[in-house]
Amino acid sequence: MLRNGLEPWHLLVVAIVFIVLFGSRKLPDTARALGKSLRILKSEAKAMKTEHATPDVAAGAAGPVGTAAEASATESPTVR
Repeated sequence: MLRNGLEPWHLLVVAIVFIVLFGSRKLPDTARALGKSLRILKSEAKAMKTEHATPDVAAGAAGPVGTAAEASATESPTVR
């Protein structure tokens, strides 16, 4: 079905559609914003990877970490 999905004329049509939709003035701003978003995504993914590479090193010294729902479920109910 998609044997020749990205031929040069396909890319040319996509480029023309982008120019028509966004205009030649907005394309540099759009590309800049897209680049900034990709850099942020890359840095967040890298931070998550390094966070998972050293599991519970900081949390192990502080004790077990739970969610707020777990904390409220383990606390004794208060009587008024």
